[in-house]
Amino acid sequence: MSVTRAIFGLAAASLLIAGCGAQEGDDEGAADPSPSADQTAEAGGPDLARVNGEFKTYSPGATAVTYDKQAVPTGSTASVSVTHDAAETDFTLAVSGLKPEETYGAHLHTQACGEKPADAGPHYQDEPAPSKNSHDPEYVNDDNEVWLDFTTDGDGAASTDADVDWQPRKGEANSIVIHSEHTETAPGKAGKAGTRLACVNVPL
Repeated sequence: MSVTRAIFGLAAASLLIAGCGAQEGDDEGAADPSPSADQTAEAGGPDLARVNGEFKTYSPGATAVTYDKQAVPTGSTASVSVTHDAAETDFTLAVSGLKPEETYGAHLHTQACGEKPADAGPHYQDEPAPSKNSHDPEYVNDDNEVWLDFTTDGDGAASTDADVDWQPRKGEANSIVIHSEHTETAPGKAGKAGTRLACVNVPL
């Protein structure tokens, strides 16, 4: 009698463990249908991020936010892809529907897009500068940061790319901010690019 109960108990435990394993996998898939950067790398894929969105007035969860509807109108679009291989990380940005024949600055920033332009935080840097507000070209340059400046054509479209020989630290780079001017490089001004016009959420 006790042997029968022991066998039955082992069988029930095995079924319970198998059921829990299947349920855990289902829950993870439902909560996070797209793979993380780590999962993509393990699967052999190079993509770290691929984002497409229309610029809209800020709302929680918005993919792309415009703060200046003349320069970056509601309904204009942005596409961002970030890929990584053993040698470098490649960033591409394509936009459409912006103000025609205008030069814009664009950089990778540390925080997600928010209700206010400043919510995206400072530029992401591979080697952080000693001061958060530094404009020292030793740290604020297109090797230590990601700069994606562009000039729109007559239809307000443009595409640009940047390559760096490092990969952003996970969770520390979260958006690309579009600015009103080409990025400056002179000491004391390095990294300045005018007003923050718009922001695209690109969590890395």
